[in-house]
Amino acid sequence: MYVLRIEHDAANFDAWKAAFDADPVGRASKGVRRHQILRADDDRAFVSIELTFDTSEDAESLLAAMQDVWSSVTGSLISAPSIRLFQLAESRDY
Repeated sequence: MYVLRIEHDAANFDAWKAAFDADPVGRASKGVRRHQILRADDDRAFVSIELTFDTSEDAESLLAAMQDVWSSVTGSLISAPSIRLFQLAESRDY
């Protein structure tokens, strides 16, 4: 499993969430198995999105599609996106 973590500021969370929910790149068709949205407790404009994939190639494909989306919303809807791809080493529920 692979997790693509995307972090950025979203000054207007409700507008950002509406854009996220519109799913302009078709997450499921790009191999996303699950997503989580996290908001920083001490900075409600800071958003972290975790997208889970079966393969790193699927994650890279979604990331390429997202680059096009970000080019049109960076500076207005989001700022300073940061991206990192992780391979899941362990997961345990308690």
